[in-house]
Amino acid sequence: MQKVVLVTGASSGVGLALCKRLLEEDEELHVCLACRNVGKAEAVRAALLASHPTAEVSVVQVDVSNVQSVIRAARELKQRFQRLDYVYLNAGIMPNPQLNFRALFSGLFSRKVIHMFSTAEGLLTQEDKVTADGLQEVFETNVFGHFILIRELEPLLCHSDSPSQLIWTSSRNARKSNFHLEDIQHSSGQEPYSSSKYAIDLLSVALNRNFNPRGLYSSVVCPGTMVTNMTCGILPPFVWTLLMPIIWLLRFFANAFTLTPYNGTEALVWLFHQQPESLNPLTKYLSATTGFGSNYVTTQKWAPF
Repeated sequence: MQKVVLVTGASSGVGLALCKRLLEEDEELHVCLACRNVGKAEAVRAALLASHPTAEVSVVQVDVSNVQSVIRAARELKQRFQRLDYVYLNAGIMPNPQLNFRALFSGLFSRKVIHMFSTAEGLLTQEDKVTADGLQEVFETNVFGHFILIRELEPLLCHSDSPSQLIWTSSRNARKSNFHLEDIQHSSGQEPYSSSKYAIDLLSVALNRNFNPRGLYSSVVCPGTMVTNMTCGILPPFVWTLLMPIIWLLRFFANAFTLTPYNGTEALVWLFHQQPESLNPLTKYLSATTGFGSNYVTTQKWAPF
């Protein structure tokens, strides 16, 4: 039976690179691009079909920062498909990221300089806002909208005879110190992106506890440090140009610098080939790249609390 893969945020960055790599792995897949901008999604669909003319690629419009849009998309997907084998929950935002120069210069002269650049811990703050649903935009986009999508798609995902996989794009920047149960939306903080990614890690554990008996498994992935539409606005282009040689050198000391979306998808593609029953729900799978540019997957075990 043909496998069906749903990818949110598939029109650029990691999502787009993932779709390309999945079709390189298996042209018999049906890849469904779940995107907010239908025009961009259709352009991606045309490009994918030009490279893989025998593949099946479809588009569904969804804005995960809007609950009604998520519900409409789920209704449409249930009309199209009998099951979904893989759902890559990849769409996400980091609005108006600002570099904390004080933390940067402090970290440059500390023992944690490599860790700081690998995870961006403490380096970035963001300006969040409230959506039409009354939720913080980063939380709703990165976490809540995807959670509603999963719950709405349960009939397509829960089949005990053949398991389905949820694969979340998390981050090494997911920090317990930035997440608080009394403020899960991070409405009073300045690092909503980090908080939302930690919430994803927690949610994945809860989903496994509740849905594994019904044939649904969840994993979290970090694609590494890359230059994408999400990150390139943090610094002016000329600064990125000056930094790139340094970042390339840092790859000999830290494997987190995947740099490109293609490299960043390594762990996401690796999970595509795994038996989900064999995976540890308390393990985060990390895309990594050596100083010489070879990609591989490493793991990070963690405790929820």
